[in-house]
Amino acid sequence: MNSTSKVAQVRLTRQSPSYWRVIFDHPPLNLMGPEFVVQFKEIMTELETNEQVKVVVFESAVEGFFLNHSDFLAKLEDLTGLPQGPTGLEAWPDILVRLTRAPVVSIALIRGRATGNGSEIALACDMSFASREKAVLSQWEVGVGLVAGGGPMARLPRLMGRGRALEVLLGADDIRGDQAASYGYVNQSLPDAELDDFVDALANRISSFDKWAIANTKRLVNAASLPPDVEIAAGWEACMTSIMRPAAQERLKTLLKRGFHKPGDAEDRLGSYVGELGR
Repeated sequence: MNSTSKVAQVRLTRQSPSYWRVIFDHPPLNLMGPEFVVQFKEIMTELETNEQVKVVVFESAVEGFFLNHSDFLAKLEDLTGLPQGPTGLEAWPDILVRLTRAPVVSIALIRGRATGNGSEIALACDMSFASREKAVLSQWEVGVGLVAGGGPMARLPRLMGRGRALEVLLGADDIRGDQAASYGYVNQSLPDAELDDFVDALANRISSFDKWAIANTKRLVNAASLPPDVEIAAGWEACMTSIMRPAAQERLKTLLKRGFHKPGDAEDRLGSYVGELGR
């Protein structure tokens, strides 16, 4: 990171000049707050501008969590006050759109919870592979009266169809590895003991190929499949509006009282807890 005074919540390691790994490391819950976004933005710029990197794998160093939901105890203005990125979108959706369009292959290695922001990272990646035993994906926001801000309403229907996308978004429940794979939420779910070797072998294979061919193939697939930026921007605006609604604030307050934002059952079984809020 540029700043030596900040603890690295997102770490970049270079397996080789052409194969990089990005590790989410913000224990105990891998929450996404403003500082996480700032650090991720720096890495995103490196991925876009480095001429040698061809593949990046995203993974977690925090047991039980790939990347979790937003930090609701942080000041919202610290996030909304971050400058817009080069796409013209706000800081978080800007990173996601740039990742999807970067001339680099991005792979999410999902072990633990990919909740909210973690799900949005997985959806922005070119491929994602989940631990059969340990991966949990969730767009949980509707369950607390929120609208997701990182574009899953635009991305999920294109991956799994309208009905299943609505099931994931409006059900706001935890989706395990095998179900995620059967829905097209992730590419595959694999036994946890095989996940690392599978992803590493695929990343090494792709990193041996010609970058021009990789980048142009991805560019043409993007042209056929990506949502327009206006759809991503609309989701972010709805998310910011939803956070300030009294109904959402009340549900978040109730969830916090029940152990949300702390290591324990509420975070481990968030889908169950969200489902009980309105009963």
